[in-house]
Amino acid sequence: MEGLYAFIDGLPKAELHMHLEGSLEPEMVMELARRNSVDVPWASADELRSAYSYTDLDSFLAVFWGGCRVLRHEQDFYEMAMAYFKRARQQNVLHAEVFIGLQSFIPLGVEMASILDGITRARIDAEKEVGITSRLMVNIHRHRPESAAFDLLSQVAPWWDQIAAFGLAGPEMGNPPSRFARFFGACRESGFRVVAHAGEEGPSSYVRETVSLLNADRVDHGNACIDDMELVQEIALKQIPLTLCPFSNLKLNVVNSLRDHPLKRLMNHGVKVTINSDDPSLFGGYINENFKACCDELELSKDQVVEIARNSFTASFLSEAEKHRYLGILDGYVAGGTAV
Repeated sequence: MEGLYAFIDGLPKAELHMHLEGSLEPEMVMELARRNSVDVPWASADELRSAYSYTDLDSFLAVFWGGCRVLRHEQDFYEMAMAYFKRARQQNVLHAEVFIGLQSFIPLGVEMASILDGITRARIDAEKEVGITSRLMVNIHRHRPESAAFDLLSQVAPWWDQIAAFGLAGPEMGNPPSRFARFFGACRESGFRVVAHAGEEGPSSYVRETVSLLNADRVDHGNACIDDMELVQEIALKQIPLTLCPFSNLKLNVVNSLRDHPLKRLMNHGVKVTINSDDPSLFGGYINENFKACCDELELSKDQVVEIARNSFTASFLSEAEKHRYLGILDGYVAGGTAV
């Protein structure tokens, strides 16, 4: 297994499901709280780290949104994004498509320009300084009304050229994707790609709505589709990618153990799956740790690991020319080249 671990460490890959707010390491949370004079319920980074134990999605979101409170200024968002890009590049992530949940910050009075300009500056610097390209995706909260999503779409109009996609996230149960069909139709008409969290805690019907009503380019998580084999066959036939997040599912009790994770079964049915870290700080592992744990528990072969890495590029929102370039780098590495 050590040989496969080393292979994963050097494997060129893309990450397609990662929330920037969830990459805030405890030390950065505490430093930003001090710098911005924000009261947080944790006395130290170690105390915050000890809070990273959850019973379900709602208990996780309480900690997640608590950490968001320390982000107030453009430099805060810049430093958060740059820290992730540098860490990801060390794990040979060559391209990352990252989420930001802007609606978390509106009640705090944070300026939209502070968030989006800070992240944009980090994306530019990360490509130049560490060699990682990226796309930004904006999540809307499914527990808020659809009208709030339309308001946000208008608010971010000055930054439309910096946004690749709009997504759907937040508490899933009782908030089906169908509530936002009009909004995502408007996003498509405006030229954006569409993604949505579905089938994490919600039922397979939520995945079906994401596919049939939202016409999503990718389904984030999508685990529950395994309960509907007709849906699995449709997803496989249409090659709709699933951005799976193994550690996240384990920590939130979506699966009892990684051996129960549907990733390998979905692959066996021809579904295009990817492995991602979701909220790496809060779930205790970045992308390579997720890959290695899946190899351990699901007994993935080297060829399957390569297939998942290949999927990460073909499922991305890169241009066809960019995909071709990255796939060439991947093929060169698999053929015996060195990590880039």
